Amino acid sequence: MLRNVNTIKGYAIQATDDELGRVREVYFDDEQWGVRYLVVATGPWLMGRSVLISPYAIQGIDEDGERIRVSLTSEQVKNSPDIDTDKPVSRQLESEFSTYYGYDNYWTGPYLWGAGGYPVLPLPESASVPPPDAQQESAARPAGNEEDVHLRSSAAVSGYHIAGTDGDVGHVEDFIFDDEAWVVRYLLVDTRNWWPGGKHVLLSTDWVERVDWTDSRVQTGLTQEQIKNSPEYAGDQAVDRDYEKRLHEHYRRPGYWDV
Repeated sequence: MLRNVNTIKGYAIQATDDELGRVREVYFDDEQWGVRYLVVATGPWLMGRSVLISPYAIQGIDEDGERIRVSLTSEQVKNSPDIDTDKPVSRQLESEFSTYYGYDNYWTGPYLWGAGGYPVLPLPESASVPPPDAQQESAARPAGNEEDVHLRSSAAVSGYHIAGTDGDVGHVEDFIFDDEAWVVRYLLVDTRNWWPGGKHVLLSTDWVERVDWTDSRVQTGLTQEQIKNSPEYAGDQAVDRDYEKRLHEHYRRPGYWDV
């Protein structure tokens, strides 16, 4: 199912024994657009500390109750590696986090989630282990190495300008992700700051050529006219396959579901 990131902000995180806190934002990576973590504000029980919850731990999303169930205990989360979510999170810190919870490192395999396309924990006997050289290389990297930082905050990237081949076309307002593969499929773009009386449209992350983190800009190979004439997206509508097909047909691009 496709969901807007903003719709799960504020959702409670329900552990096996207690409520952990509420979703503040998500971290996605700038290489494959995978949603790698929920950033959870824990509130007073953990002295206001923010913690990361991996999709590996997520068991389900309860829309009616605005709650996300996870396969963790409050004690596990309390004793998890202390990661300052207000600073860049390096691969070394991610590796420590993964080791603590027994997760695979998603960047050590060929697929979106390392050895697979979905965040499913492998059976112990089939768990993929990074080659020794890769483990040593990761451990040797300093935590502050800028080249080692690939996570981006949904809150920080909201507002980035969208640049077409012939000029700006709007700004990022939200992110639409697949809650099975946990990957960002689309950017929700508000065109009204470029085009008076404009509309909201979706831009597939497959059509993003690059993200300029210095200038806060997302570059696409589409033209202003193409985006202006694309199917409108109403914020309260579900992104179903019929809409996705119309969107991809408009741009004459193949659907990710056919690849």
